Amino acid sequence: MWRMGASEVLTDPSSLYDVGNGEYSDTYTMLTVRNALASVQNGESERYEELVQSMQIIKGADHAVWADLVTILNALSGSVACIDIINHRKLLSSVFGMSLWDLKPHVMEALYLDSCLNMLIGHFVPPRWVIDRLSQRRVIDQKTDVLSQVHGAILKISLLVPLAPSRLLPMLAQQMPKINKKDNVVVMYVENLFKLESSPIGQVGSSMLFMMVMERLRDLDLEIDWDDILQDDSSRGMFDMELEDTMNEGEENTSGGNVVFESLDKLMVISFDHLESCNLDGRLDQVFEKLFGAFENFILNTYKSKVSQFLMFYACSLDPENCGLKFASKLMDIFLSSNKPRPTRQVSVSPLWMSAVAYLASYLARGKFLPVSFVASVLKRLVDECADYCRTCNDDIRPEAHQIFYSGCQAIMYVLCFRMRSILNVPLFRSQLIPLESILMHRLNPLMVCLPSVVAEFLKQAKAGGMFVVSDAFIFDDLLESELSRAFGGPERLDTFFPFDSCLLKSSNSYISPNFIYWSMVRPTYEEDDDDEEDAEIIVNGDEESDEEEEEGDLDYSMNKMSITPKHSFKNKMERDGLLKMPSMIRPSISPQSF
Repeated sequence: MWRMGASEVLTDPSSLYDVGNGEYSDTYTMLTVRNALASVQNGESERYEELVQSMQIIKGADHAVWADLVTILNALSGSVACIDIINHRKLLSSVFGMSLWDLKPHVMEALYLDSCLNMLIGHFVPPRWVIDRLSQRRVIDQKTDVLSQVHGAILKISLLVPLAPSRLLPMLAQQMPKINKKDNVVVMYVENLFKLESSPIGQVGSSMLFMMVMERLRDLDLEIDWDDILQDDSSRGMFDMELEDTMNEGEENTSGGNVVFESLDKLMVISFDHLESCNLDGRLDQVFEKLFGAFENFILNTYKSKVSQFLMFYACSLDPENCGLKFASKLMDIFLSSNKPRPTRQVSVSPLWMSAVAYLASYLARGKFLPVSFVASVLKRLVDECADYCRTCNDDIRPEAHQIFYSGCQAIMYVLCFRMRSILNVPLFRSQLIPLESILMHRLNPLMVCLPSVVAEFLKQAKAGGMFVVSDAFIFDDLLESELSRAFGGPERLDTFFPFDSCLLKSSNSYISPNFIYWSMVRPTYEEDDDDEEDAEIIVNGDEESDEEEEEGDLDYSMNKMSITPKHSFKNKMERDGLLKMPSMIRPSISPQSF
């Protein structure tokens, strides 16, 4: 048991009768109470006797006296570790000798409810000796037994006192461990939060519990520098990075004993497991709304988030028909909220608008579980929005005045870099992209402002796929970043940040990779099939060219079967080594602040 030494006693403590008068902070009150407790062990009992006497309330006492008692009881609940069952027997007798019949309601709550809940939450993080021995079976069993008792007690309290969950949640947030680079106690704490979320308490506090988890995920995420993961090679293009290279580098860096890496990876894994449990219980759709709220509050507006956003990706992969489509729709709605009367001067652009469309593009490109029909429908909405922008924009052609427009154009081109073959193979989907040619030829000149590597890959595929009549203005072979794109720099530039690039943590990636489209899986339109080769290729079901157009009624059914699978035959002429070694991840730019 921790005991305060004489050196920790305040040199001039206030009388315990004054601690509740509103002039002292909660911290000062707690220190005063702890000094009184420590004074007994130091041979001084005057302040301790004052503390004991403060528990004796005469019937009919005025409101101020009751307020003082509540303040002292709250301070005692935060000083449980300082109470000695032998030295402080008189105090304990006074506290447990109180009759609820004689107390005001708010005093009853402070006497038992808050003290008990604080004490129970304190067990969510085991003592150091337990943490250091968690590899031992005996200690693991003891931890399981203790936490089982703790959660059982919390549940009983919540059933007996309906007010308990509303009092519990702020305490949980207050006691949430901070990031500690020496251990991963935050992981243990979050495990207990998820147990609460799965209990009846989750019916009241699910939203706040997910907020706590997402906030800590973000904090851990931001502790990781990109230099901890990958070494930048600016000479390599976005679509030139090797899957094997990036994964090997990432694994090497995450296995070096870095506690932040380990904590984030473990936290992601237990979060994935919790979502899977929610899905098996049939409540993932309900949980998803709370999860998206936490994502919108803590992740969507965080520029350098590297891993935590994959919590949304995994939830969508578990339930593509509901959560998967809903996530894209919510991102689209956020982006379309930027559709306001066009300004005549430069205006402030909400970072959420640009962030939402960056997430949308990356999600549509990488989500293996998304039907191509749905991807096409979202692309149509983006194309229509950009076309409408072109029709209504003013004469100001400065790039900084049209960031939303350029973000939309870049999103369309990026998705088509991954999905163009399957989109163009369906006449209906191809026809929905017809306005894109006029958009790209508009005087706002998005091809000169959007990310050059995305523009170059898009144009290469568009030309090979006969997407539109390629004019001289569309020929960007060996494209270098244009002068205009360099001018559109600083915090407002269009960046290479595509949030759902490859997951960078080894254990977490094992959950994501089965439902993830890597560039090596993509068949660009400029690659032909080879009848003479028998090696496997990665294709998208439903991508094969057909001489017959599908009936519109059968379209959604056939497109919903889209998946990425190995195939051992080649229908047309294709060179095997032409499979582009696409990047497993697209490294975010290190330019600050904004997408």
